[in-house]
Amino acid sequence: MISDQLRVEVQEWIDNDPDKETAKQLSDWLKEGNSKELERCFSGFLQFGTAGLRGPIGPGPSCMNRAVVSRTATGIVEFMKKNHLTSVVIGRDARHGSDQFSQDSAEIFSGAGIKTYVLPRALPTPVLAFAIDKLKVDVGIMVTASHNPATDNGYKVYLGGVVAGVNYNGSQIIPPVDTEISNLIAQANKNPPRSQDFQTVNESVIDDYISSVAALASTPNNLKVVYTPLHGVGAETFIEVFKRAKFASPILVSEQVNPDPNFPTTPFPNPEEPGSMDMALEYAKKNKADVVIANDPDADRCAMAIVNPDGLWQVLRGDEIGVLIGDYLIKKSSSSNKAIANSLVSSSLLGKIANKHGLKFEETLTGFKWISKIDNLLFGYEEALGYCVDQKNVNDKDGISAALILVQIVNELKANGQSVFDYLEKLGNEYGFHRTDQISIRVTNLNEIDELLKKVTTTPPQTLLSNALKSYENLSESKVMPTVGVRLNYDNGIRVIIRPSGTEPKLKCYIEVVSSTKNEAENLISQIKQALTKVLS
Repeated sequence: MISDQLRVEVQEWIDNDPDKETAKQLSDWLKEGNSKELERCFSGFLQFGTAGLRGPIGPGPSCMNRAVVSRTATGIVEFMKKNHLTSVVIGRDARHGSDQFSQDSAEIFSGAGIKTYVLPRALPTPVLAFAIDKLKVDVGIMVTASHNPATDNGYKVYLGGVVAGVNYNGSQIIPPVDTEISNLIAQANKNPPRSQDFQTVNESVIDDYISSVAALASTPNNLKVVYTPLHGVGAETFIEVFKRAKFASPILVSEQVNPDPNFPTTPFPNPEEPGSMDMALEYAKKNKADVVIANDPDADRCAMAIVNPDGLWQVLRGDEIGVLIGDYLIKKSSSSNKAIANSLVSSSLLGKIANKHGLKFEETLTGFKWISKIDNLLFGYEEALGYCVDQKNVNDKDGISAALILVQIVNELKANGQSVFDYLEKLGNEYGFHRTDQISIRVTNLNEIDELLKKVTTTPPQTLLSNALKSYENLSESKVMPTVGVRLNYDNGIRVIIRPSGTEPKLKCYIEVVSSTKNEAENLISQIKQALTKVLS
């Protein structure tokens, strides 16, 4: 049974929907009396999350569609006018709807008199972040759902200069800007003026991005690198960067090299997901490769796999990559005025390394919108495979520049008869073996996340494998970094952080242990993971 209120709301949406297909879908559901689908699509306007919108493609205010994107663009226009911002650049990935969402946004921005630039084709998110600074624009928009499933799309918002007292410098928005924009979206004109008076970004800007990344390489490189963009948009740019840096051409995973919004070989096109890199690993075995690199679909994240001491291909964890790059860049840097940063759910090891070298270290909230606000950042990372190695050019995570640095590290180690595992072993012997892992619980009903969080907040486990709880922190009450979640510290260097994902319907539990030997750390974290899984079940 469809309530009268819902019927009126749906009809009003249909009357103002610029997309005939989604309007027809809603009309059909009204005629069929399909209250279940209508209630799902009208459960509130899709909210700003990690620096913008992200959600399933579909009709109505609760999904990603042309009407939602148009109202979002209109709300951002009003925000720009209030803050005297006059220019924008828009990028897009190759997902379903991205091209049309980009077109709608460009027409609305230009229709409002905003100087509007659009990237010439589907390109990596870091190219958009680079273009904000290169073009000296006030706002950047990236139409992407990053590593989400094929059913989703999203809309990231960046600012170029100082807004509300924050120097954004081409980084993603943070509170209170997101809330202000959200409020303006709710009041947005449903039929704003449109114009096609916008410019396509010149190829020279993309070429400048490629040159800036290639310049990070210190020497030519002949390693055999297997590369997959996981059906995303990274390959074209990645290949050209390697060529410009005088690196050997990568061996491409042909089944995944071209953009495909259906992600046919990877239901969850996230290099963190078990199995997502299996095809690339098979290529590596056949080609006797030195290293495997994977980007996520918008190429702002980077994963790596190498052969371990047992002769087996092993995908490194995000914290291992973060510490590897961080220690390498710290030792290469001659400046003592640079900062190092990582998110609070990442390993504590990089902070210890930074402190030993006399560098400023910052722990931030999760998300690169926070890491990118650290001034003079030499290197920043989050365990979810996000790395910033060149803040001056891209003030965001960048999976392509991170890949270049990783391949360079592997090459230098190989030239000295060493491996990445030798490097990490040396760090473990010096600082203690820091082992991290996580439990990820995917839900269909977001209320399940609230219930699980409430469970550990009200009755946190007092012991884990006989290790007593030393301290408990409700992160939402933190005066330094308030966020939803809890942090639990146990005896013997065990740390547990439980929080909801900012980008997917998941509850995440981040575990870290510190031990004197690698085997001890591996065994302990495996046991802790099993114990916590029982607690959260």
